[in-house]
Amino acid sequence: MSIDLTTEFSQYLAAKNILGDEFGRRLASGAETTRKFTLRQLSEAADLAPHQFADEVAAFYRLPRVALPQMMAAKSLTTRFSRRFLRESMLFPFETENGKFKIAVGDPGDMAIRRAAEIVLSGSVEVEVASFEDIATVLGERVGADKDDQTEDAAQEVGGRAADDIDSLRDLASGAPVVRAVNDLLEQAMELRASDIHIEPFRGGLSVRMRVDGLLRPVPAPAQAPPPALISRIKILAGLNIAERRLPQDGAARLHVARTDIDIRVATMPTQWGESAVIRLLPRDRGLLDISKLGLGRIEETKLRRLLDLPHGMIVITGPTGSGKTTTLATMLSALNEPTRKILTIEDPVEYEIPGINQSQIKPSIGLTFAAAMRAFVRQDPDVIMVGEIRDPETANIAIHAALTGHLVLTTLHTETSSAAIPRLLDLGVEGFLLKSTLRAIIAQRLVRVLCERCKAERRLVAEDIAADPRFETCGLSPGDVIWEPRGCERCGGFGYRGRIGVFEILEMSREVRDLIGSTTDSNILDDVARRGGMATMMEDAIAKCRAGVTSTAEVLRVTTVR
Repeated sequence: MSIDLTTEFSQYLAAKNILGDEFGRRLASGAETTRKFTLRQLSEAADLAPHQFADEVAAFYRLPRVALPQMMAAKSLTTRFSRRFLRESMLFPFETENGKFKIAVGDPGDMAIRRAAEIVLSGSVEVEVASFEDIATVLGERVGADKDDQTEDAAQEVGGRAADDIDSLRDLASGAPVVRAVNDLLEQAMELRASDIHIEPFRGGLSVRMRVDGLLRPVPAPAQAPPPALISRIKILAGLNIAERRLPQDGAARLHVARTDIDIRVATMPTQWGESAVIRLLPRDRGLLDISKLGLGRIEETKLRRLLDLPHGMIVITGPTGSGKTTTLATMLSALNEPTRKILTIEDPVEYEIPGINQSQIKPSIGLTFAAAMRAFVRQDPDVIMVGEIRDPETANIAIHAALTGHLVLTTLHTETSSAAIPRLLDLGVEGFLLKSTLRAIIAQRLVRVLCERCKAERRLVAEDIAADPRFETCGLSPGDVIWEPRGCERCGGFGYRGRIGVFEILEMSREVRDLIGSTTDSNILDDVARRGGMATMMEDAIAKCRAGVTSTAEVLRVTTVR
């Protein structure tokens, strides 16, 4: 439907302030009347939800409105049309209970669609209005379902057309501009030392952001690559189904980017405006995994080395997603990796490949879960077992029993503090007396950004600073203390930070802490007892790094909390 054929409808939308402000002003002034716009484009420019826009279309054209549940319940006639025609025309044909033919369309002004439907159905059809999104949904559901009811010849024909559609999309995604755009994004991410690339479609276009040192940075979106083709290229690299756009998908690949071999993990998610994709970058050459490089203080490093000398028991690392737990686990395994020990791991995914260690990745689709792998591990005569994450009661109990029967078990949990891990394990169904017998220590951690050595600036706190932000005093800082702040230079890209380092707290299972474990264990009481016993909190560790000029007070307050 051309905008010059629907001037009244366009003015109707503009008069009701339904169109976007700028578009509405240009349309009302007549600046856009010489161009042609589809009703779909008007829908995207309108400040309405899809179903509300369809209501306006139905009211203006004085046509019946049909909703998604009605279309899903109707007798579909999609087998009489080509799949490509239905999707391009946004048309859903169906038959009523009294034998009438109807078509649901998003654009009732397009008479060519109506004439084509009458020719295919050999009779008159009635037109009803549906939202473009509802039509896309019902076509996605019914076209595939109706294929089983076709004759063998018709099924082969539709299958051939579908294959043509997929091949066309694959050809577009394999074109030089799209391939170059994806390669440029990956190379830019490697230059920025990004850990993730977030590609997100919105009404106004594509948004691309990269996570550098834990924070997202916007970057220009590729100008020469259409969003569907860009996402399809990424899905092809990760071995995903480019024809499936309605369900989330996960995949992986190994690539050579900027003279470096990297592993990528791709996760796609359908959204309102198309598919979004997150690419996790895992450089294979990450340097040596050394405990001394984690950021542990002298006392905490001594504690950790002593814990790794234990013959059996369980050590738990806690923290939110992206807090460096996997790196700490891999470093601990590297320290334990000796010819005299057999080490088995089950991970999701395997992010660090360590020679000499038997590493496995979960595959829930075939039944290889954390719990299933743990049951098999205990029959492999291991000395050390690493479980990527305890997610359910079954895994928790198997891990506890493995530690009880003479294995050193390393694992992770998602809790805010080290003391909160004990109530969490009890909540997962682990018996208190088993925890007392097997749990050796809990390590909580976060990652703070490291100040750029080239441009960081020293500053001495004054009374006005403390008065302006009382958190300084809560952190143990007072007037006269020296802190360091970011400035920004060419080396750090103007952000003042380059790289990240861990801040830790290690809760060892002393007699006093074990005595508190029970069905009503309170993490606050555990925390108080552990601190009285000499445990330094993450906040205290972070402040020590702040005083040493490693990080800034802003970073300390961003990632840690006062207890």
